[in-house]
Amino acid sequence: MTLSDKLLAPQSTDVLAPEWIRRAPKVLLHDHLDGGLRPETIIELAGALGYRALPSTDPAELAAWFRDAADSGSLERYLETFAHTCAVMQTAEALYRIAAECAEDLAADGVVYAEVRYAPEQHLTGGLTLDEVVEAVNAGFREGERRAAATGRRIRVGTLLCAMRHAERAREIAELAVAHRDRGVAGFDIAGGEIGNPAARHADAFDYLRSQGARVTIHAGEAVGAESIREAVLRCGAHRIGHGVRITDDIAVDADGNVTLGRLASYVRDQRIALEVCPTSNLQTGAATSYPEHPIDLLRRLGFRVCLNTDNRLVSGTTMTREFQHLQRTFGYRAAELEEFTLNAAKAAFLPFDERTALINEVIRPGYAKLRAAELSRVPVGESAAAPAA
Repeated sequence: MTLSDKLLAPQSTDVLAPEWIRRAPKVLLHDHLDGGLRPETIIELAGALGYRALPSTDPAELAAWFRDAADSGSLERYLETFAHTCAVMQTAEALYRIAAECAEDLAADGVVYAEVRYAPEQHLTGGLTLDEVVEAVNAGFREGERRAAATGRRIRVGTLLCAMRHAERAREIAELAVAHRDRGVAGFDIAGGEIGNPAARHADAFDYLRSQGARVTIHAGEAVGAESIREAVLRCGAHRIGHGVRITDDIAVDADGNVTLGRLASYVRDQRIALEVCPTSNLQTGAATSYPEHPIDLLRRLGFRVCLNTDNRLVSGTTMTREFQHLQRTFGYRAAELEEFTLNAAKAAFLPFDERTALINEVIRPGYAKLRAAELSRVPVGESAAAPAA
């Protein structure tokens, strides 16, 4: 067996129960607020606003339409999904509700810490200011945290403020992120189509963020190759990379199975720059062709700090539980791999060091220990081995 064969070989064919996976404490770093609304909420808000462009007013049919659009292979249909969600996210009340429901839904899926991102500049048509958008979303997340706690599920949510690559407001959004970083904003991101919109075009924003000691993640290495990651890391100072799967462009495997990392891949791995990988979304956007051919397992085995993420829960029809189930079926993953992804994400979270340490030592490790004990003793996890509170 060559080295590449060993790197790709699944470790087990056993299957973890879906409820075990759902109960496992998880950390989510790449999830878009406007890609994860409840279908019922979209329909109710659209009705209140008089928005009549929805493809269906039946929740099940609308959810199916979103997933079909994402799976269609048509960029136009994929982007249309966000036109519908953003249309109903233009008031403080709507943003508050959507953020609160997001926190509740993530907590129900076992997420104990999340960083949810959105672009404030896309929520101004109803007359809100940028500050009002941020305040409404942050207030909604605090309410969602309270609701989750009332049901015995604890979660903490930070936000990432996105600037759009094709627009001209990156410096303004960077300043907004810094202004609100002690009030729920964890960091800054730049999103939107990579092709023709290099991140370095907004160098002034990144220079400002660096001068303020702010935390930065950048969408890169999804639609564009390794040069996009190089720019994000070396010019723009990204601490994490959104998607980043095209780092494989800088990894070579020869005929004998010998693996060689290029300078960029080595730098990303050695500096522990986390890759926020979103498998289902990557398949939908063409960054990968199938779960078996997705590079997440190769990158994990090579020692990259790989994190598992959802990207857009409604649009992709996914959850953290479903994402791991896909990888379990494909690569034979079990509890050790899910815990590894979770620890990677916790270590890369935009939290102070002592809070990251507490998250790992007081929530994640004990949670997995209890679940493994329950699995071995075959005690139903719902009775005595629920994940501990965050």
